[in-house]
Amino acid sequence: MSKVTTAANQFAARRGFNQIANRLFTGIVWLIGICTIVFICGLLFLILKKGLPELDWSFLYGLPSEMEEGGGIGPLIFNSFYVLVISLVISIPLGMAAGIYLAEFAPATKFIAFIRICVEGLASVPSIIFGLFGIALFVEALDIGLTIIGGAVSLAFLNLPVLTRVTEESIKAVPKELKHASFALGSTHLQTIRRVLIPVALNGIITGICLTAGRAFGESAVIILTAGVSSSGEMWDFSLYSPGATLAVHLWYVQSEAIVPDAQLIAEKSAAVLVFVVLLINIVFRVPLWLNERKTR
Repeated sequence: MSKVTTAANQFAARRGFNQIANRLFTGIVWLIGICTIVFICGLLFLILKKGLPELDWSFLYGLPSEMEEGGGIGPLIFNSFYVLVISLVISIPLGMAAGIYLAEFAPATKFIAFIRICVEGLASVPSIIFGLFGIALFVEALDIGLTIIGGAVSLAFLNLPVLTRVTEESIKAVPKELKHASFALGSTHLQTIRRVLIPVALNGIITGICLTAGRAFGESAVIILTAGVSSSGEMWDFSLYSPGATLAVHLWYVQSEAIVPDAQLIAEKSAAVLVFVVLLINIVFRVPLWLNERKTR
């Protein structure tokens, strides 16, 4: 009887300790989460409160000025979206194809394992390395100078490893039962990938695309080295061989080297626009996720 009582007491004590530890861990998680959210909101507030109230259409559509006050950022916003779209058009199909191959077709060999390690390594390489590669390829080897196409392709190279890994892991996260059920119904491997694996893994893939798009839109090191720090001066310049300074590059240039009298105000307004557009990109890329969730319910 004493042994039973002792065991019961030990169980009760352990249960009480586990409850206390669970409450303590839950409180720590809540505290860290709230502090992180407050920090992010405070950071956004500090950036937006200075520049957002000062924005007007003349600034958003105007041409940048080298000497006088009141310059705009119209061509720079256009270049930012132009370079982003070109880089995504190149990197998304290639990255998804490579990720699907590694997840579904690649044999389990040491060479493929080495390829995965290389992809993971490239995903963490500093962006300036891709800028130096862009200089070697487009400026020196191809001799086309600092251009939009050079910056866009270099950004695509920067995005490829991330998109490849995100696609591969999203495909692998799909339950095996769904894949086996598709095969059992007579679907081919291609049909299974198109109609089962990709739709189920779409949330993870689009999240990866969203992160790479936001990173590419705010990238400056690659663009400075491959597309330059100036624009053509035209609002809608679709030439791939024009200088391709983006909004992030302009923000760096105004803050560090510009001699215009209102450089600080231009930098604050440019930072507000940059943050606002990145948030907008995240919201736009979330729309397919919401639609996909409705279809899968």
